[in-house]
Amino acid sequence: MTYDLRDHTADVAVEATAETPSALFAAVADGLTAASAESVPATGGERFELTVTAESREALLFDYLDRLIYERDVRLVLPADHRCTVAEPDDGNGEDDPAEPGEWRLAASARGVPLGAVAAREIKAVTYSEMALERRGDEWYAYVVFDV
Repeated sequence: MTYDLRDHTADVAVEATAETPSALFAAVADGLTAASAESVPATGGERFELTVTAESREALLFDYLDRLIYERDVRLVLPADHRCTVAEPDDGNGEDDPAEPGEWRLAASARGVPLGAVAAREIKAVTYSEMALERRGDEWYAYVVFDV
């Protein structure tokens, strides 16, 4: 999986590719981290978990990134070293399935690096502006713009 930061007017964009949707979501989240701080300590900070559900793949990516920004603000940490598992909608017959039928699901974790340990730039919000999330040949592609 890879990501690149792209200049975008007064905003910043992340362009990412990966072999699976799960790896793609993690790559975009890693891009969000890179857009927030030029360097992140390799150690330190406790991992935290989160889950997100949404009606579409694009909404799931948006809601996941929005949740990471929320976690940053509430926990006062920079989420880093992202791990994601994206599950497509099923028929809702799973007894242990907390999602409604037709919902996309994400289970993720991140290492919360204390904001005092990094020189972080504030990312205000994720936007739907120019968002792309699609399969291209053998890999998945995403382009996401963040308001800074």
